[in-house]
Amino acid sequence: MHIFFNIDGLMFIRIITPTMKKILLLLFILSSSVAFAQDKLDYIDVFQLEWVSDPQISPDGSKIIYVRNYNDIMVDRNYSNLWIINADGSDNRPLTSGNQNDFSPQWSVDGKKLLYKSNKDGSTQLYLRWLDGATEAKLTNIKTGFGNTVQSPDGKWIAFNMFVEESAKPLVSLPVAPKGAKWADAPKYIDEMTYRADGAGYLRQGNSQLFVMSMDGGTPTQITKDNFDHGGDFVWSGDSKSLIASANRHDNHEFDPANSEIYEINIATKEIKALTSRQGPDSNPKLSPDGKSIAYLGFDDTYQGYQITNLYVMKRDGAASKLISQKLDRDVDNIQWSADGKGLYFQYDDQGDTWVAFIDLNGNITKLANEVGGLSLGRPYSGGVFSVANNGRFAFTHSTPDHPSDLATGMKGTKVNRLTRLNDDLFSQKKLGKV
Repeated sequence: MHIFFNIDGLMFIRIITPTMKKILLLLFILSSSVAFAQDKLDYIDVFQLEWVSDPQISPDGSKIIYVRNYNDIMVDRNYSNLWIINADGSDNRPLTSGNQNDFSPQWSVDGKKLLYKSNKDGSTQLYLRWLDGATEAKLTNIKTGFGNTVQSPDGKWIAFNMFVEESAKPLVSLPVAPKGAKWADAPKYIDEMTYRADGAGYLRQGNSQLFVMSMDGGTPTQITKDNFDHGGDFVWSGDSKSLIASANRHDNHEFDPANSEIYEINIATKEIKALTSRQGPDSNPKLSPDGKSIAYLGFDDTYQGYQITNLYVMKRDGAASKLISQKLDRDVDNIQWSADGKGLYFQYDDQGDTWVAFIDLNGNITKLANEVGGLSLGRPYSGGVFSVANNGRFAFTHSTPDHPSDLATGMKGTKVNRLTRLNDDLFSQKKLGKV
C-alpha cells in the first residue's frame, strides 16, 4: 500500500506494510472518536458560555444596556461587562471591558447618564458614566458592600441600603491574654436569634440601614439608625423628599420575621410613618407615575407553610388598600407601573416557565412573553428579569432549555424579538441534546 502526503510543499511517498495498516486503522478510529467527542458539550465548555442578565431599557425605549457575563478559565472566575444595543438589535457594542465585574446598570432620569456598580478598583463601588462620551466619575469609596440603589425623581440624589456592623456588649468582661500567650479562641457572645446561615457561617452583627448621597458623589448620610433591618426594596416619593421602604420594625421582629410593613421615611426629619398595619408581609413598594398610589406585594399571614404572594394597590397615605391579583393563582413578582398609571407589568412562574404579563387596576391580565429565564448555569431554576420603558416596550432575559439567557424585547400586540445569540459560536460546533 502506498500513501501520499505533503510537508512544506514537498511530496513524499511512503510504502505501508500489512502490520502498519493495523496501526493506521487504530489511529483513524482514535482520531474519529476524539472528533465525535468534540461534537458533544463537555464540562470544560462551561468556560465558553456567556449569558445576559439585568437588561435595563432606556426611558424612551430606544436602547438597552445589559450585563454580559463570561468565565475566565485561567482563574476559574465569573466576570461581567456592560453592553448597549438598540431596541431593534443593531449597534451592539461594549460600554465597559476588562476582567472585572460591572453590574447593576441604571439609566439616569434624563436618559443621558448611566449609574452602575463595579469592582474594577478592587472593591465594589458606585460609578456614574456620561453616555455622550467616555467620561465617568467614581461616586463612592465604601469599605463594606451596599445593596439596592435608587435615584430620586429630580435626578439629584441616590438612596441605597448598606450593612452597618455593630457589636453587642457581652454580659461579662473576659480577661485579656498576656502578650505572647497562646490561648484558645475567645468565646463568641451572641444576642441574635438568627446568627448563622448556610454557606456563610456566623453572621456579622448589625443591621442594613438606609443612606442618601448626592448624585455628584460625596459623603453618604445615614437615614435610619435603629436596630431594624432595611434590606428590602424601596422607592423615592414623587417630591424626592421621602423614601417609601419595606421593613419589619416591630418590637417582636425576631419572633415574627415575616410581618413587614410599608413605611414612609422623611429624609430631612428622619420621621418614620407606617403605611400598612396588617399581619403578614408587605414589600416591594412601587409609586405610581402620578404619585397618588402605591403598589406592593404581600399576603394576610395565616401561618401556613406556603402562601401565594399577591399584588395590592393603596392610596399614597396607605388608605383604601385593594387586592387586584385575585384572578391569578400564582406568586406575583417584579412589579413595574405602566407610564400612564393604568396598570402594572409583572412576572410570574407557571409550570416550569416564567411569564411577563400586564394587569390593569381591575385585575384583568394580559400575557406578554414567556421563556423568561436562564440566569444560572449551575442550578435548574427559571429566574429571569425584565424592565419596561415609557412606551411599553420591555426588555427581558430570554432562555429555553437549549441556551442560557439572551436578550429579547417585546411589546403589547407584537411578537417577541430575540436580539442576541451569545453562544451560537460554541453551539454551532456541538450537537446539542434534545430536552
